[in-house]
Amino acid sequence: MRNGAHLQANKQEKKDVLSGAFFWLAAFYVVYCARPTDFVPGLQHIPLAKVTALLATGSLFLSAGKAPRKLKDLPPEGFYLIAIIAVLMLSAVLSPVWKGGAVFTTLDFSKVSVAWLLTFLLVTTYQRLKGLILIQSVSVALVTSVALIKGHSVPRLSGVIGGFYSNPNDMAFAIVLSIPFCVAFMISTKGAGRKLLWALAILCMAVALLLTASRAGFIDLIFAGTVCLWQFGIKGRRPALIAGTVIISALLLLFAGRTLVKRFTAIAGAGDSRIEVSAEGSYEERKLLMVRALDAIVHYPILGVGAGNFVVYSGLWKEVHASYLQIAAEGGIPGLLLYLMFFVCGYKNLRHLGKTKSLDKDAVLFVGALKSSLVGFSIGACFAPEVYQFFPYFTVCYTSVLLAMQREQAFSLQPSPQRLKSMNVFGEIRPQSRRVRASEFSI
Repeated sequence: MRNGAHLQANKQEKKDVLSGAFFWLAAFYVVYCARPTDFVPGLQHIPLAKVTALLATGSLFLSAGKAPRKLKDLPPEGFYLIAIIAVLMLSAVLSPVWKGGAVFTTLDFSKVSVAWLLTFLLVTTYQRLKGLILIQSVSVALVTSVALIKGHSVPRLSGVIGGFYSNPNDMAFAIVLSIPFCVAFMISTKGAGRKLLWALAILCMAVALLLTASRAGFIDLIFAGTVCLWQFGIKGRRPALIAGTVIISALLLLFAGRTLVKRFTAIAGAGDSRIEVSAEGSYEERKLLMVRALDAIVHYPILGVGAGNFVVYSGLWKEVHASYLQIAAEGGIPGLLLYLMFFVCGYKNLRHLGKTKSLDKDAVLFVGALKSSLVGFSIGACFAPEVYQFFPYFTVCYTSVLLAMQREQAFSLQPSPQRLKSMNVFGEIRPQSRRVRASEFSI
């Protein structure tokens, strides 16, 4: 009786600790994705980002050893992310440009590793995973709606919302990466009212993206949207979704995409308006920045110039509009290789999940959304400096968590004698037993 009561008490204690850790993880997602300090009066005086990051970090240490998954269960992409941060920190310390600035940028970026590790360790149920994706989706929809209300007359919605949303290209990037999740929620939710709300959210996000007049964001949207329509419309046999998307996209481009069209025509040198001249100058400037980035890679191939230091090195005080060049210039060739390997792991996870026949319909929807988001990022990264934005890393983390849950579910269906040998006194599967090849559960 005493042993049973003791085990029950230990289980309850672990449950309480993990619930608290997940709460602060969710709070960090809300603060990063929604930026409530920008439109909720009074919150701007509270450093919510630092507070939630510190509490989430503390939760990471408290949950170590208590979570069903352990740190040694991390997939390769988890170690690649940690290695990227390590390389950037070493690059910052040895930076030939500005050591202090690079260290500060790296420390700020390192918060993504805390969120990533906590997400992988704590999210062991589909409901929790769906909850985090919901936070991101609703947050971006809310931010873009506020931006439309506050900045409908502001050119390109520039600076209407703070943080990374202040840059039109970054806002467009966040929108494109989140739209596939909103589509998945719209399809999976029940009730006409809820579906209508999601449809309105997607419409607001699309309008905001066009108003940013971001050429990179629009190209990103084309690729992500194509994959999204293939997954949900063609494979999912929803012709109404395809027809509705084509009609609404044409209308939106006609009424809200005038500035965007002018910025594209400026590439060919057409027109002489102020907008077109500005866009053409931006295009030429970006080509020059790419040349400067290649120069930085040639001169500092091992560790680069340090995180965030390319703006100084370039002489133009601008970022290079290509994530792959950005990480190579600031983190060296090792940083670029780790960066590429990290996202390749996301594609591998999706490939394994795509071969799994036991996923329910809801999970299949979000696998399609993750694929759309990841493809959108991979293409968009060629045209935008998004190395230090967290959303792409969250997307890969979602694939890692979903695959881990699928493997754990498959393992739980194995014969009971084998499972019993792999359980601890709490009835939990030991980490080493969970490390099985994905091919064993893929058909």
